[in-house]
Amino acid sequence: MEINLVRKSGKFNFEAINPAGHTVELDAKPEIGGEGRGFRPMEMLLVGLGGCSGIDVVNVLTKQKEPLEDVKISIKASRKNEEVPPIFETINIHFDLYGALSEQKVERALALTFEKYCSVSNILGRSATIKFTHTIHS
Repeated sequence: MEINLVRKSGKFNFEAINPAGHTVELDAKPEIGGEGRGFRPMEMLLVGLGGCSGIDVVNVLTKQKEPLEDVKISIKASRKNEEVPPIFETINIHFDLYGALSEQKVERALALTFEKYCSVSNILGRSATIKFTHTIHS
């Protein structure tokens, strides 16, 4: 795995590029001179958590032959601001799942995702409390 960053405009604006050529822009918070030109690095960690857990939930539900039509993920996190660096303290992730899904299979898919498969949640869970919830919309 390799990611390269190139400084763009402004003081803290970077563009990250993966081997496939996909890009994402990053910037610092305005309080230290960021200009709002991209995600802040800690936001990118939450993006990684959402993507990793979303992929795993969809994968497990697909293997369970569940008729998943769509999924939306919402993440809210708080940081230990009194610490340096201010790491995540709690992360709440909510899945809105669409389709005639089995409650039991959804709960199993989420448990497997957060207990076994999602490497990002495994890493973040070493320093933060991660709670996951869901709603099924049939």
